[in-house]
Amino acid sequence: MAKSTNAFTCTACGASHKKWAGRCDACGAWNTIVEEAPLSQGPGRGLGAHKGRAVSLSSLMTTEAPPPRSLSGMEELDRVLGGGLVPGSAILVGGDPGIGKSTLLLQGAAAFARRGANAVYISGEEASAQVRMRAQRLGLADAPVRLGAETNLRDILTTLDNERPDLAIIDSVQTLWSDQVEAAPGSVAQVRAAAHELVTFAKRKGVAIFLVGHVTKEGQIAGPRVVEHMVDTVIYFEGERGHQFRILRSVKNRFGPADEIGVFEMTGSGLAEVANPSALFLSERGQPVPGSAVFAGIEGTRPVLTEVQALVAPSTLASPRRTVVGLDSGRVSTILAVLEARCGIPFAGLDVFLNVAGGMRVNEPAADLAIAGALLSAREDSALPPEAVLFGEISLSGALRPVAQAENRLKEAQKLGFSQAILPDSQKVEGAGGMRINRIADLTRFVGEVFGAG
Repeated sequence: MAKSTNAFTCTACGASHKKWAGRCDACGAWNTIVEEAPLSQGPGRGLGAHKGRAVSLSSLMTTEAPPPRSLSGMEELDRVLGGGLVPGSAILVGGDPGIGKSTLLLQGAAAFARRGANAVYISGEEASAQVRMRAQRLGLADAPVRLGAETNLRDILTTLDNERPDLAIIDSVQTLWSDQVEAAPGSVAQVRAAAHELVTFAKRKGVAIFLVGHVTKEGQIAGPRVVEHMVDTVIYFEGERGHQFRILRSVKNRFGPADEIGVFEMTGSGLAEVANPSALFLSERGQPVPGSAVFAGIEGTRPVLTEVQALVAPSTLASPRRTVVGLDSGRVSTILAVLEARCGIPFAGLDVFLNVAGGMRVNEPAADLAIAGALLSAREDSALPPEAVLFGEISLSGALRPVAQAENRLKEAQKLGFSQAILPDSQKVEGAGGMRINRIADLTRFVGEVFGAG
């Protein structure tokens, strides 16, 4: 007799098990392991009577026009979407609780609706009265957006099929439940089933669908990772509670560039677009102080200038503190090690605090030189030139490596009044636009030329 190939899966985390158990070894949840039967293979396994349908193949050359796009009029949102909304696309939006996801999408739905789009907003977390109150506070009560409150997936799909909207917003996918799945709402099985049905509906009917997703404590969208592969675009809404700035960042986009950002400012009347984020992030810079360096970065296709701030103080602890906000802590540890090993500048016995002003997050390796400059400036209590911007990658040998799009970085810096740039010696720059370029070969020479030590 053939051996059973049934599998057992945890409905909380999606982990597979060879046999049933009361507790999942992967996530520790109790009574969440269920049996899943394999797909039926049928009587004809080989090239017998049950043949499949031949797939039509074509060449890579095409004369098809690019997909049409709808503009909302919110330039920051349209930029992150890749130049507008594509019909039939599925967009997943994630972010911390209370960061403003529902506010953003309600404003976006109103903007699309006022331009003639048929927009439907389905809320699974709030009652219709709560959404109307938010719309009144944002001044959107007169927007032609149709509102519903439901969590039953079958009812939502039937409603969308009858209404045939151009745009549908589902807030949120973790609250939906399907009567085809025996699991609680928010579980891996329910989220996967709901996302699959909604994405399939979007492709079949040509409806653009926004799915709001909760995030875990690590900042990743909760639920199975396969949901991010199903959708066309994955967007994160970032920001710090203590700052009014919000960053809308695309990490995946099949219809436009990834890593594109849109910048908003949270106000009492909703989210306001920020046309020049560089000026906003540098607006509080005053007199030059030690521990401050201006980094000329690239976010998607947009150059953005941010201020990297550092504080170095004597520590009374056996293990000095390393507190990093808005930067990769592993990258900062590497730069500290290179400064000590290659330049002979120790940070042992010193607490190190690093921060990116304005709540911005910087993930570029090009920020290495600005981080090192801020650390050295704070340690030596010597301010960097106030008119200078820095960018460059630091290797483990202490050498400075060139980065991409140097011209765009310099143009943005010059537009904001900076006249000097400190960058790697091997960096190719065509047309510096009158800026004074200070080329540095390695980190040791940077320490000697800028801070007069080595």
